[in-house]
Parts: sequence; C-alpha cells; structure tokens
Amino acid sequence: MNIVTTARHLELTPALKSYAEEKVAKFDRFLSNITEAKVTLILEKNVHKAEILLNVNGILIWAESSTGDIYSAIDEVVDKLDMQVQKYKGKLTARRKGENSRTAGTGASGTGAPADEGGRIIKMKRFGIKPMTPEEASLQMELLDKSFFVFTDAASGALNIIYKRADGNYGLIEPVK
Repeated sequence: MNIVTTARHLELTPALKSYAEEKVAKFDRFLSNITEAKVTLILEKNVHKAEILLNVNGILIWAESSTGDIYSAIDEVVDKLDMQVQKYKGKLTARRKGENSRTAGTGASGTGAPADEGGRIIKMKRFGIKPMTPEEASLQMELLDKSFFVFTDAASGALNIIYKRADGNYGLIEPVK
C-alpha cells in the first residue's frame, strides 16, 4: 500500500508523519487490496482535522475527524475508518453469501443545505467513473459518506445517479433512451 501524507497550515514533522502512517498501515492487514491511502492533516482556526481516503481496487473509503489535537484527530479518524472498512467487508461477505447487499437504515444521511440565490461553483472535482451495478454504487456512496453518487451502469452503460432518501431507502435516477 502506498501511503501519501500531506499537511496544510501545519508542519508535518517526521514523528507526526510516522504516527499517521503507522495507524493507516494497519488497514493493510484487513484489506490486502488497498492500492493507495491518502492522509491529509489540516489546521484551520485552531481546529485540527484529519482526513483519510483509501483506494481499494477503485472503491473509495473515506473518513474525517476534527478535534483540538492532531494526534487525537488521527486516532478518531482511524476509528471511523475502521467502522467503514468493517462495513465494506461485511457487505462483501454478504454478497458472497447471496444476501441482499442493500439494507434499509445503513449509511450516510444527507445534510443538504439550500443553495444561495445566484450561487456559484466554488469547488470542482474530477473522478474516473468505473462501470458498476446500482448495489455497488450504493455501497460506494455509503463508504464515501455522501448523500448521492454518480456512476455508469455496468449493464446499460448509461450515466445514473443513486441517492439516499429521507426514509433511509435509496432512489435511482436513470436516463430515458
């Protein structure tokens, strides 16, 4: 596993880098197919924030934590990521056993804020879109802790959107041909 550690508004000392990488390296024991781990340590307005993104063969697992101390932020984000990894492994095991991979009441709850009138794009992200089933897309959405996910349907090749509904279920938006 390749671990990339970066810091913003914070000095990345060898001890801090070693601590973060040691904590993240333990996930290699649970998931042997992790290709890359990105650790970002941030200091904003006297709040320390740690973010970790694991790339597991194209599936992204992400967690973040904010505390008053950078070491405790790292510990907390590793605990959150551990829960995400266990959820991912459970879904894989359930899928292999033939159980339904989508269960109501699991995953992230959306916290959508109303858009400001005359709003503008303030952030842009680019992702490679991997063809997947709606079940895989719902799992990816949960692992990224997002309320929606855009993906290419493996069966039709069409661009689809899956989203978390207020009742805990999922909605799927498919284009009409």
